[in-house]
Amino acid sequence: MGCSAADVVAALRGAADVVGEHRDELVELDRAIGDADHGENLNRGFTAIVSVLDSADPEAPAAVLKLAATTLISKVGGAAGPLYGTAFLRAATALGDRAELDSDGVTAALRAALDGVRARGKAEEGDATMVDALTPAVAAAEAAAGSGESVRGVLLAAADAADTGAEATAPLVARKGRASYLGERGIGHVDPGARSTALLLRALAGPA
Repeated sequence: MGCSAADVVAALRGAADVVGEHRDELVELDRAIGDADHGENLNRGFTAIVSVLDSADPEAPAAVLKLAATTLISKVGGAAGPLYGTAFLRAATALGDRAELDSDGVTAALRAALDGVRARGKAEEGDATMVDALTPAVAAAEAAAGSGESVRGVLLAAADAADTGAEATAPLVARKGRASYLGERGIGHVDPGARSTALLLRALAGPA
């Protein structure tokens, strides 16, 4: 079964709930290596997305993602707004005018999102950023789609891989962002952007 614009709207509403539930966790993760604003910024952004969606009626999945992108870019400071905004915008562009998303469409969107984040943040896997969660997530999503998994199955595979990737940032020395200023003193802390990436992918997959 395909994923319609209404399904994407519902997924983003669910993501907003998850961000709100984990706001304090993300704040504390960022407090250890940054300026403690990641959870608050992301929560503000997704609250704004829900508000925009309350008064909009986008007819295609790409239109929903574009609304999310422009809202994040305009409403969220720090790194979260530009990076997640770019991810959603690139995903929207990759989808074009598809009325529904199948597994291949989801993987195309995720791949485009990753490429956008890399281009915007100039980060690669191993730099202890959200790229460390998103890169294995895309690979897992593509493998799941190739095995005939449903849209939800593809997103769950991506979320599982992102969880592992996020945890793997703890022993790394950050090479990008504010955490890079700490050098080896930042070792032992999960990157907040990687953690939020994993949370969002899990939320987008929908409830069990």
